[in-house]
Amino acid sequence: MIHSLATSDWVRKGLPLCLIGDSGTGKSHLLIALGTEAAMAGHRVKYTLAAKLVNELVEAADEKMLTKTIARYSRLELLCLDELGYMELDRRGAELLFQVITERDERASIAIASNESFSGWTKTFTDLRLCAAIVDRLTYGGNIIETGTVSYRYTQTQAVKSAQQAPS
Repeated sequence: MIHSLATSDWVRKGLPLCLIGDSGTGKSHLLIALGTEAAMAGHRVKYTLAAKLVNELVEAADEKMLTKTIARYSRLELLCLDELGYMELDRRGAELLFQVITERDERASIAIASNESFSGWTKTFTDLRLCAAIVDRLTYGGNIIETGTVSYRYTQTQAVKSAQQAPS
């Protein structure tokens, strides 16, 4: 599946991608790699953290620049949104993020990485209807990859520690 996604055909089709798994399971690495492949294939791509995007949207709304900011994000062929689900969003931030997602829906791709399963997204998007609408838009017609629960970093650290403790 990863090799197929690396062709960026899903980006040409405007489909979403969701990478779901625990911390350290390779979601961000995969998100960046697929975004890089899409950029090398000529697509307009941007990578950002979910919290950073929400902060940018709130500031843009305060400065009466929201329409322009959303338009800038809608021109991208792929928006890679990392760390979605790591923190609770207030209603305003969640609604602003929803506007960006809706603007892209079935027209331009969005790829997200989250440490929460979809059922846990109610902690991030506390309005249940808004949460359901976001999950619906981020999953319709796209790919969902579960990266698992075993942290590569933790496994690597344990392997190094074991090698250091082994008798020579």
